[in-house]
Amino acid sequence: MSEDDVAAPDPGQPTDEQIAFDISDFPGGARSALEAVLMVVDEPVSEMALASALELPVDDVHAHLRGLEEEYAAASRGFTLRNVAGGWRMYSRADYAPVVEKFVLDGQQARLTQASLETLAVIAYRQPVSRARVSAVRGVNVDGVVRTLMSRGLIEEVEEMGESGAILYRTTPFFLQRMGLSSLDELPPLAPFLPDVDVIDELIEEGHG
Repeated sequence: MSEDDVAAPDPGQPTDEQIAFDISDFPGGARSALEAVLMVVDEPVSEMALASALELPVDDVHAHLRGLEEEYAAASRGFTLRNVAGGWRMYSRADYAPVVEKFVLDGQQARLTQASLETLAVIAYRQPVSRARVSAVRGVNVDGVVRTLMSRGLIEEVEEMGESGAILYRTTPFFLQRMGLSSLDELPPLAPFLPDVDVIDELIEEGHG
């Protein structure tokens, strides 16, 4: 094969040279690099995944994460790092919940879209439920809608995890308040019209969720 026969690299695809880096070259070092990654994740990410991305030993990543957690606490930052279900993610600090709640209630009063309402209904009747199960019921990806519902304070993450390790979601007391209900028992009897849990599991296993 001649040199002319060698395929040119696709300019649209990153090359090894484009993605190679030395963590020490970043102004803030490993900790700032960790912060940059954690700012773009939607769900907790494992220390192993972070170590792979930053090309650092897992023990070093663990130490940096703990260090960041302590730094945020010492500086009374409005956010913190939490280790949830074997993964790390940025969260707003509980001390500032009243401010966050006021923002959500005062600044996010636009009407929910049909997609949001349908997703909220599935979560309300199947809670606690994972995103995969909600997606299986609706037949579409619901990641963006779930983020919207969480920002409105209508749903929240459940501390317990599902059998597959997936994050589960449930409605909040604010949801009941907005619906004018005193408890979930007062929800209209619509659950029988939603797909059976076993059917949802089959869809997920088949890759349709």
